[in-house]
Amino acid sequence: MSIRKKILLYFSATVICLLAATLFFIYTLFYGFREEEFQQRQKQKITSTLKILTEIKQADESIIQALDRITIHDFYDEKLLIYNDKKEQIYSSIDDTLIPDADRILSILAPNHPWLETKDDLYDVIGVYVKHENNIYYGISKAFDSSGYSKLDFLKYVLLFTFLGISLIVILLSSYLSKKITKPIADITEKINNYNFDRAYIPIEIERSENEITALAEQFNELMKRMKEAISFQKHAVHHISHELKTPIAILVSNFERLEELKDLDEIKLQIQNQKEDTKSLSEIINLLLEISKIDTGNSIPKTALRLDELIFDITDELSALHPDFEFSIDYSILTDDERRLTVSGSSRLIKAAIMNLMVNSIRYSDNREAKIKIIPTDEYLQIDFINKGAIISKEEEKYLFQHFFRGENSMGKSGFGLGLVFVYKIVLQHGGSISYATQDANTNIFTIHFPLS
Repeated sequence: MSIRKKILLYFSATVICLLAATLFFIYTLFYGFREEEFQQRQKQKITSTLKILTEIKQADESIIQALDRITIHDFYDEKLLIYNDKKEQIYSSIDDTLIPDADRILSILAPNHPWLETKDDLYDVIGVYVKHENNIYYGISKAFDSSGYSKLDFLKYVLLFTFLGISLIVILLSSYLSKKITKPIADITEKINNYNFDRAYIPIEIERSENEITALAEQFNELMKRMKEAISFQKHAVHHISHELKTPIAILVSNFERLEELKDLDEIKLQIQNQKEDTKSLSEIINLLLEISKIDTGNSIPKTALRLDELIFDITDELSALHPDFEFSIDYSILTDDERRLTVSGSSRLIKAAIMNLMVNSIRYSDNREAKIKIIPTDEYLQIDFINKGAIISKEEEKYLFQHFFRGENSMGKSGFGLGLVFVYKIVLQHGGSISYATQDANTNIFTIHFPLS
């Protein structure tokens, strides 16, 4: 069942049931009021008749009959009986209506039970115990409340037509309101049904408001945006990884082909060892490519606060275990106790990969087995210089330094795929920093990175 039909059904059924209960309650109250009022009138009739009887008790029978003819039209189809203290009948109205339970009613009436009321079909029957001028009397009255029942019937029809009229209005109003309430839902449903997933991301536009429909549309747009990003990442990652790995794999295959031609066992073992190192590095390259692909497709980087100097010391310890004969010297240009000047915000994994790459390059391209790292804190950014002695990159080659698969003349005879500095460049850029290369003299390489402080 649609939401519109549910609103129509639930709202209409609730209001109509409440209306029916209210009108029935009104009718029931009026029904009880009619009965009580009529019975009080019967009691008054008994009292007034008894008073007249005691005042004219010396009169002859003709006066009593005249009284009956005068009062016979007080109630429609009435019978009135009055008894003395010995429960002997002293008066009976001239009506032909019978009171079949008169004896039973009379036997029940007593000083401790002065009132009794009952029904005989639609007739109201009452019995009363009356004390008048120190004398005790009993009265029994049976009458049909023609006027009261007529009013009750009129009220019944008024309430019935009121119920039908209000119910019709409620149903029409519910239909209108349910249509108006569910129209935004129907509109957004139609837009979702007609949404083209093959096109570029286009958010669903709806009228701005504070209701749940706007929140639903915003959540759908956010979902579609993430789906588009995920699809874009998938396509971009596959393309990017296949493109980036094509050359490294080709290099590995070429190296294995050269291995087949070697005959010196020691040379073969050396080349196999180099190939093992290059093959292992492919795993890290793939991981970095995935991370960079996420960045390129608009995914935000999970960032934490990092003390870069501590990170550099950790990387130095790791590399010292692999290259015990190489020495890194770490210098602070300014000694500071303010941790904020040494802390940046970023991905620990990515920043570590970038710094690790620059330090590994320092090891590979150093000709004196040592390198210097200078940490230069400022008020706005943190500068880190990676300095090593070795063959430099020419001015002509500098413009290609951060491009895919570029390897300068100084890399001749050294293993690698020409992707490391590309990764470093993208990682630093995505963290709002910058990287540059400079030479201090004909034998000094300086890579400088800047990270904004967190």
